[in-house]
Amino acid sequence: MKKRVYIIYTGGTIGMQPTSEGYAPAPGYLAEQIMSMPELKSDLMPDVDIHEYDPLLDSANMTPEDWYKIARDIGNHYNDYDGFIILHGTDTMAYTASALPFMLEGLGKPVVLTGSQIPLCEVRNDARANIITALTVAANFDIPEVCLCFGNQLLRGCRSVKVSTDGLDAFASPNLPPLGEIGVEIRIHKNLVLPAPQSNLQVQELKQVNVGALPLWPGIPAQVVRNFLQPPLQGLILRAYGVGNGPTNNADFLAALEEATARGVVIVDCTQCLRGSVHLGDYATGSALARAGVISGFDMTAEAALAKLSYLFSQNLPVDEIKRLMQTDLRGELTA
Repeated sequence: MKKRVYIIYTGGTIGMQPTSEGYAPAPGYLAEQIMSMPELKSDLMPDVDIHEYDPLLDSANMTPEDWYKIARDIGNHYNDYDGFIILHGTDTMAYTASALPFMLEGLGKPVVLTGSQIPLCEVRNDARANIITALTVAANFDIPEVCLCFGNQLLRGCRSVKVSTDGLDAFASPNLPPLGEIGVEIRIHKNLVLPAPQSNLQVQELKQVNVGALPLWPGIPAQVVRNFLQPPLQGLILRAYGVGNGPTNNADFLAALEEATARGVVIVDCTQCLRGSVHLGDYATGSALARAGVISGFDMTAEAALAKLSYLFSQNLPVDEIKRLMQTDLRGELTA
């Protein structure tokens, strides 16, 4: 019996067509293009159904409500398909790939995000290979997690970041090796794949909570930090230097952090570096942040940390429990 794969098309470059004003999405156009691909007629390919969202979204317009719509869509069709593909714009694909693992609790089937840098309609494009590879992975491999398939790599979704605006290998997983390498063969590193869940799928809502992200820069005014941390902010991803360092010669800056954590704002320290982990005790400049109540994000990407913080606040948990779980590996998002 042929496998069945459900394709969700949210928008993005992959399905755009040229117009007098540049590339633009066109309803129904991508589905027509995909279904006409001769590769889909092969017995090696699964049966596919395509659900195109209306309106189609540039991924820069994605919100947590859109993530929840995708998660519900997968939940509603979960028992009818062997795997799922999300065709998505590249700009915020890593955010969606980071949020869905927390929303799809008990996921036991592959969910693969992909897209392209060049639209499928162009003679030379990366869309065709990405679609075919994503279909092959979703139908034929036992990978019970959210993945991002792009170029020659299959990445864990909540470890992925976009690293190139125009390269065809546009995504990377800085702190975890790829789950799979795509070459002459598709090689899955089974030792890296998460174990199958012991429970059934439950879709968790990711509410529109008040969390944000703020990078440090040399000379950042304390008042900027204090203003950013004002209510109704509940949580902050602080993009710090190196292993999590920040300025210690600015007492007002540290006081702003301490005032916020004292009233229950959860501040998570993530490094601005592409690779590596936060270690708040390595330098005095990191220890000062810890004394102000800032907690470590370890080696989480900023995208994963933001999604995880939103998820935990959506669960209406006590602040101390949110802090504990932010530092606990839940979906393979950090190295325990």
